[in-house]
Amino acid sequence: MKKSLYTLALLGLTGGAAQAQSVTIYGLIDASVEHLGNVGATGSGITRMPGLTGGSAPSRLGFRGSEDLGDGLKAVFTLEQGFGVDAGTLNQGGRTFGRQAFVGLTGPWGSVTAGRQYSMLFWSQLDADILGPAMFGSGSLDSYLPNSRVDNVLAYRGTFGAFTAGATYSFGRDAVNAGPSPAGTNCAGENAADTSACRQWSLLAKYDGGNWGLTAAIDEISGGAGAFAGLTRSAMKDRRSTVTGWIKPMADLKLGAGLISRDNDASLTTPRSDLWYLGASYTVNQQLVIDGQVFKLDYKNSPNQATLYALRATYSLSKRTALYATAGQMANDGTLALSVSNAAAGSGPAAGNSQTGLGAGIRHSF
Repeated sequence: MKKSLYTLALLGLTGGAAQAQSVTIYGLIDASVEHLGNVGATGSGITRMPGLTGGSAPSRLGFRGSEDLGDGLKAVFTLEQGFGVDAGTLNQGGRTFGRQAFVGLTGPWGSVTAGRQYSMLFWSQLDADILGPAMFGSGSLDSYLPNSRVDNVLAYRGTFGAFTAGATYSFGRDAVNAGPSPAGTNCAGENAADTSACRQWSLLAKYDGGNWGLTAAIDEISGGAGAFAGLTRSAMKDRRSTVTGWIKPMADLKLGAGLISRDNDASLTTPRSDLWYLGASYTVNQQLVIDGQVFKLDYKNSPNQATLYALRATYSLSKRTALYATAGQMANDGTLALSVSNAAAGSGPAAGNSQTGLGAGIRHSF
């Protein structure tokens, strides 16, 4: 349950002066067990409790606050850390507040914030990607999607009626070297010798029509000397352009679809690729929800392709606690060896092979 505990403490210390300030503690704990078949060259199976993500959502602890400054203006901040329930360790490269850490101002014109924040690519997928950052989901095909956070960012986001616009700009997208992974890419930037190194920018345009919506976004990161994933020069770019849409044809059914086109200078053989997905979520009753999604990754002018099928059932024990079971299958073609699961590293099949995964877990929010 979200509690404004610090608000009460501040009121006790400073009286009425703190009445315009509110701080909320919130979080989510997701623990799961998964079994993957056909791992590695031997084709053996593995059963494990993964820690990079939960089975349905990443675990987190956060602090969110605001202060009313008058005339519609507010100061806001968020500090949010991600952790693995399996071992109690910090995720996002060991950052203390690796999921979000920013402060800024909001008003009728929108919000301007500074710090470690989500790229607009993250917000563009939020409504259409049914499974989101689940163990069998879009992160299995592109690990940047559930990890599209950036250091040293100035961000703007504003909603005006049904329309939302947003933008980010980073002076150095990764100040923590803990990789190679989406959480650590050795590209800190903010370098006087190369002022273009490790920059990032993104744009968002979004329309919400009540029971349907459309989104378009662009996210581009620049390389730098010594950066992981082949982006070793600031002139090299990795750009993702996306369009997504969702609709609720009836109260209990939601459909979502998206296309993410990528142009990656770091790949000499397959720089261009398309990732598309189509999913559905059906609310059976107040306790049971069934989600299903198919993803297709296609590298242009290459036999490298992968298709992921995923299904999840979630049973709510209360408003805050739920049990879930999930299954997925990844089919690789060409030289791809993508794992069906993005919940932990080192579990892919041999190149060109398929893999099936089963998982179950419990999730509690507060």
